Amino acid sequence: MKQRIELVVFDMAGTTVDEGNVVYKTVQKVINEEGFIMSLEDVLKHGAGKEKYQAIRDILTTCTSITNVKSVAEKAFANFKIALEKAYNELDVKTFEGTEELFKDLQANDIKVVLNTGYDSITANKLLDKLGWKVGVTIDALVTADDVKNGRPDGDMILKAMELMGVNDPLKVLKVGDSAIDIEEGKSAHCGMTAGVLTGAQTREQIQEAAPTYIVESLKELRVILL
Repeated sequence: MKQRIELVVFDMAGTTVDEGNVVYKTVQKVINEEGFIMSLEDVLKHGAGKEKYQAIRDILTTCTSITNVKSVAEKAFANFKIALEKAYNELDVKTFEGTEELFKDLQANDIKVVLNTGYDSITANKLLDKLGWKVGVTIDALVTADDVKNGRPDGDMILKAMELMGVNDPLKVLKVGDSAIDIEEGKSAHCGMTAGVLTGAQTREQIQEAAPTYIVESLKELRVILL
């Protein structure tokens, strides 16, 4: 018998929030301003889903031969925070079709809905404000990179979500995201199910490398799985 899911932890950008990859385009921009020619494909491959300073470090480590990664990453990250704030202030943020309806249906069936993200708290809450989403109404909780010691692929944010929602058994948790690192995060937290969605940062092939329980074209397909 399939384990009943009591909590779904959704990633934000590319999964529930449609922001046109502006975050990773901004990461690409600030890295290239340091004298590199980094493609968006490389940024998505090596940085998707991670806390953004760590993403910049990992991209520089993997895709360049520089020895002063830490100092370059710190400068790029400082520029990233300024550039992203400007980009978000100008951006028309929206959600993917059917997302809010799915949240309501899950909550109506006593399934908790939590968002988690590699963003800091300020950025994540700015996104919620733009969407008109409220913690305690639209979603049950928000967990950001600021709330835990270890970001993805460690499972700390999911464990924090479980703590907030009073869910003790990770087998009753589904983690959903648009990148392989979301799936790795779910497995680190020993989630009962993981699902990759193809609306965001990575391709089916890239997500499949992490071997999720499901890969779906859109979040609307989760209704069949969960309800």
